[in-house]
Amino acid sequence: MFRHEQPLLPQDSLAISSVHSYVYRAPIAEPVRTSFGIMYDRPAVLVRVVDTQGVEGWGEAWCNFPACGAEHRALLIDTVLAPLLVGRRFASPEAAFSFMTDQTEVLALQCGESGPLSQAISGVDIALWDLSARRAGLPLWKYLGGVSNEIGVYASGINPDNPQAVVLQKLSAGHVAFKLKVGFDDARDIDNVRRVSGMLSPQHTLMLDANQGWNIDQALAMTALLKEHNIAWIEEPLRANIGWDSWRRLARGTAIPLAAGENLLGLPAFEQAIESGALRIIQPDIAKWGGISGNWQVIRRIAGMSLRYCPHYLGAGIGLLASAHLLAASGADGLLEIDANPNPLRSFSCAALEQPDQGRIRLGTEPGLGTLPVPEAWDEVAKRCN
Repeated sequence: MFRHEQPLLPQDSLAISSVHSYVYRAPIAEPVRTSFGIMYDRPAVLVRVVDTQGVEGWGEAWCNFPACGAEHRALLIDTVLAPLLVGRRFASPEAAFSFMTDQTEVLALQCGESGPLSQAISGVDIALWDLSARRAGLPLWKYLGGVSNEIGVYASGINPDNPQAVVLQKLSAGHVAFKLKVGFDDARDIDNVRRVSGMLSPQHTLMLDANQGWNIDQALAMTALLKEHNIAWIEEPLRANIGWDSWRRLARGTAIPLAAGENLLGLPAFEQAIESGALRIIQPDIAKWGGISGNWQVIRRIAGMSLRYCPHYLGAGIGLLASAHLLAASGADGLLEIDANPNPLRSFSCAALEQPDQGRIRLGTEPGLGTLPVPEAWDEVAKRCN
């Protein structure tokens, strides 16, 4: 349970001087595969917000898909959100989040781009919380009311191509929990699960992620075949927009806990998911919807229903750090997702998170999210990858 009713708010209001986005792309040798698409590079959209006192904060917006997504989200930040914020004063990051959401609601309906606009808003919201914590001289986890900077993590995004090699590598790096991609070919999925689970001891944890790859009949059949492998949870076995009756049917048909949340949009959608009774692990992504302001409300509801909060994240380092601070602040026993696939833009900015000690990491005590990013340094990382 949480140790406070709501996060601490800034003592002074936020007066916004500038909002600016930065787009980076780092090519990779091995593509990242999911059941619905392939990533051939690692993109990132960072957001810098500066207040009238010259204090800056940084955030990150989700931009993995489609391939042109990063430039699109950046343009939304610079042409839609920046004009709404610059020159205005807000009582708190939450007030700014509500203002951005309200002011873009009709636009989202008109253009059918609720997701991209939510992702852009999320990046700005994270930056505003980072800024506020820096101004208070506190690490974000403590500014939000947390009492411990230690959290558990797991290695995620393990591709279907030779997953054993990745698991061995991550075992040596200090991980004790792993999430394997499934949802490709049934026989291949089963064989990969069998091989990976055979490598692990009872002290290790194995999860699966189907990336919305199955229908209800396929999910029932596959979970029946997987039940002998002691799976901690299976993530998005069904599409995110399918009715909760199907999710409840699957939950009744398998003992494997079901997890979802990365593709839910808005507080009402999360409330329906939490109240459905089908999910035991809820996985909001702060860079896709809500930032910290919206997700804090979700986390409180998760705790109230005795479910498990495990933040979803698959991007560069700023969003990962923010996810880590939010998990630490919540006091929950969830695990932070650390992508196992190479991403220079992540490793460059938070390499310490990739080397856990028996599956645990400690966050720093520097203000906000830690050391401030330098755009020129990020440019250099991206150039070295070309």
